[in-house]
Amino acid sequence: MDILNLSKFNILSICENEFEFLIQVVANSLPLTCPHCGCTANLYKHDSREQICMDLPIHGKRAGLLIKRMRYRCKDCNRTFWEHLNHTIDEKRNCTKRLLSYIEKQSLKRTFVSISEEVGLHEKTIRSIFRDYINRLEETHRFETPNWLGIDEIHMIKPRCVLTNIVERTLLDVLPNRNKESVVGYLSRLPNKGQIQYVTMNMWQPYKDAVRAVLPKALIIVDKFHVVRMANQALETIRKQLREGLSPKERRGLMHDRFILLKRHNELTEMDKITFDLWTNKYPSLSIAYNLKESFFDLWDSDSRQKAYLKYHDWKAEIPNELQMAFEPLTWAVDNWEEEIFAYFDHRVTNAYTESLNSLIRLVNRLGRGYSFEALRAKILFTKIKMPPRETEEPTLLGVDISTLIEILEKGVS
Repeated sequence: MDILNLSKFNILSICENEFEFLIQVVANSLPLTCPHCGCTANLYKHDSREQICMDLPIHGKRAGLLIKRMRYRCKDCNRTFWEHLNHTIDEKRNCTKRLLSYIEKQSLKRTFVSISEEVGLHEKTIRSIFRDYINRLEETHRFETPNWLGIDEIHMIKPRCVLTNIVERTLLDVLPNRNKESVVGYLSRLPNKGQIQYVTMNMWQPYKDAVRAVLPKALIIVDKFHVVRMANQALETIRKQLREGLSPKERRGLMHDRFILLKRHNELTEMDKITFDLWTNKYPSLSIAYNLKESFFDLWDSDSRQKAYLKYHDWKAEIPNELQMAFEPLTWAVDNWEEEIFAYFDHRVTNAYTESLNSLIRLVNRLGRGYSFEALRAKILFTKIKMPPRETEEPTLLGVDISTLIEILEKGVS
């Protein structure tokens, strides 16, 4: 029985123990020509050596090939050469090509350590195979430069910059950090970067500086999600400060207060409204803070930049002195990013993928143990991509669909 199913080899012997197979093989065909002089008839066996290379696991055990490799001498030029096995063996990795292909695919799904233990190659070799595979993928696939670029971040071991196609709601890349130099480097390498007209981002100064440096004509718009949530954070600060001065019994009277206060007014149930009225009658500052949060949210329904601008300054004037400190991060942000924040009212597009991105963050955090950043990035960007034949033209992709990616990765880790 041919346990290997490798047509270029004949099996000489098979040894098996608890953990692995060691299969002695020899090539079943002679070289046709001398690689030095091209002679086709005057070749003879000079000597041989044994070489071990790893193959696909068999029946759950590692499989090593003990290859009896022949050395030939040419009678015409009197030079020697070893028989070529590149039809089956990857000489660089000292493993079969089919094992190499298996490792490449598995490296997007599993940790390097687990693959190393399964196939019998060193973890550094698995990491090197993975790196070469990703380099080939990146050379072969080019994501299309969008008209509307989104810049956000994801926590993968530490905060990383995420770049997206806003209109298509797809992921373009994840950078190793979120500093200006990294973002400038990425934007500078984009093909046809001049076609980027709009950039939506959060209020992180290095992103703004990078866009201004590389895309001076692009209009920057701060994603309103990152602005309005600061109103919730201000309300949360006031709620926590209030609870600090209460007795345990009084705190119990504010049971589930956070969940009710974070709701919009039109989302409150009748029971929520009754509970809310009891709290606010007893703690007026809570009522003022909630109403300030709600009116700030309402500001985003304005039908023009000018109306929104006027409403904002009216809203800011209504903040009482005792609550100024809690709302200061929000007012400071709006005052310092005024042009980019109010640009939303001229171009009402946001990072609409945020909800999906949050799901991706949670999933990546689950996957994160045992993975390097490079492996996590590759897992995110290339999970769906299949390598085309080398001769084909480089395809242009819109990016990785986040919702589909989450579904695929969930199946992979379930």
